[in-house]
Amino acid sequence: MTSLPGQNPAPSPRPAPAGPDTPAAGRTGRRLKPWHGLWLLLMLGWTVSAADRSVTGPVVTWMIDNGVGFMAHADNPHALGGLIGGLFFAGYMLTQFPGGYLGDRYGHRTLIVVSLLWAGVTTVLTGFLGGLVAFIVVRVVTGLGEGAFYSNDRTLITRLTPERDRSLGMGVVITGLAFGITIATVFTPDFIGFGRDFLDGDEAWRMAFWVLGAATLVVATAATWYFRAHLSARTVGRAALHLGGYAAVSLTLVMAVYFVGDATGLSDLWIAVLEVALAVGLVLYALRRKGEELGPVLKNRDLFLIYLVNIAILWNLWFFSFWSVSIVTGATHSSFTSGALTAGFNAGAGLLGFPAGGWLSDHGVRRGLGRREMMLAFTAAQAVLTVAFAWYLSAADHPSLWTMGVLLFTASLFFNALQPVGHALTADLARPDLRGSAFGMENLIGETGAVLSPAVGGVLRDSTGSWNAAVWLDAAVVVAGLAVLSFVRGPRPGAAVPAPAAPAD
Repeated sequence: MTSLPGQNPAPSPRPAPAGPDTPAAGRTGRRLKPWHGLWLLLMLGWTVSAADRSVTGPVVTWMIDNGVGFMAHADNPHALGGLIGGLFFAGYMLTQFPGGYLGDRYGHRTLIVVSLLWAGVTTVLTGFLGGLVAFIVVRVVTGLGEGAFYSNDRTLITRLTPERDRSLGMGVVITGLAFGITIATVFTPDFIGFGRDFLDGDEAWRMAFWVLGAATLVVATAATWYFRAHLSARTVGRAALHLGGYAAVSLTLVMAVYFVGDATGLSDLWIAVLEVALAVGLVLYALRRKGEELGPVLKNRDLFLIYLVNIAILWNLWFFSFWSVSIVTGATHSSFTSGALTAGFNAGAGLLGFPAGGWLSDHGVRRGLGRREMMLAFTAAQAVLTVAFAWYLSAADHPSLWTMGVLLFTASLFFNALQPVGHALTADLARPDLRGSAFGMENLIGETGAVLSPAVGGVLRDSTGSWNAAVWLDAAVVVAGLAVLSFVRGPRPGAAVPAPAAPAD
């Protein structure tokens, strides 16, 4: 049972019985290990939460192509669509650090359950709302709830998986991100087609949110059952209310920036920039309030550089996740379904890249190769292939669906492989009792890229008439991330990792 905040866990009179989340010590044999079940559950959590956040891009693309919904009369539809995606991630980024901080306080399992339940309810609700402002509000609220998942998921894996399998675990679990993005990218046309059987044609997009939201609630129920020995209704309720307090303030600030920017005639891009400035201001405020407590999280040179690298990682991830269908259909003049299937190569590469990168990271560390060096190699390969994709898109008179699919797949393969390596590197660098806060800060700063990339990409598409400039900018951001990563020193290969403090959950 999770101890209440402010209390130290009571000593146990006898060893706790083995359970699904018992740490690895003492477990041997060829059977599936306890942490494997944890990996599977968290992978399912990543799958549904990633699908919930990714479905907005294909739905917006379908609205633009068919001239329906609140996109029907937009003067700059891609810019507006990008802003919608950016506002979601503005909410998502603002609960990254609070989510990790509350996980360190209330228990990481507790925050994972709260996040999944929150995301499921708000995604279903999205399908019932109409109008641009209502859609934006509920998408921001969804992001605010989902923002608590990442830091607690990464911390729980670090705590309950043997160090020798840490990267593999992170890679296997985050494969759910690839599953979710692939499902949202490839199957949104089918969800919309299914919706036409029950709804007016212009309203068929709602079915995508209902299907994915229901799936999220199923996974949330499974997580509640799996973690039942570590949960209490009182602690879950208090954690939800505490997160809700952060979310209410964040929603007010995000929407205030949107309304003020819209009323004063600012462009969609400048509104997105102001949302990023809001997040930076909140980080500085948190540092001022809790400077002594957060010093090891923000003032560690290598950790801070990793946070900056994460901006490039999340820029690339959500630029392609949001706009890949539109990029492919615009370049090849193919159908929405064909574009979605080809764009699915970008997301699908994670099914191989995430676990392969995690395994290679652990395998290399056991043989004296540092995670930093592996992350550099994977990022360099991704940079070369991303530049190749940008060049092909610009140079080819009639781009081939197959060629675009191959380039997207190979670039994404290395891109996905580098992420679990980076997550394990963050865990190695962070103080054990502040890992939740470190992962939260990493994603908070990194989500700057996720807020800006859909909006910047949409503005460049509307202003230039093609996706070439936006894709070249993405390539430049990836190269910049590689340059910053080269300055990370990282722990020495084989260096001992400090023993974890007493678990919060």
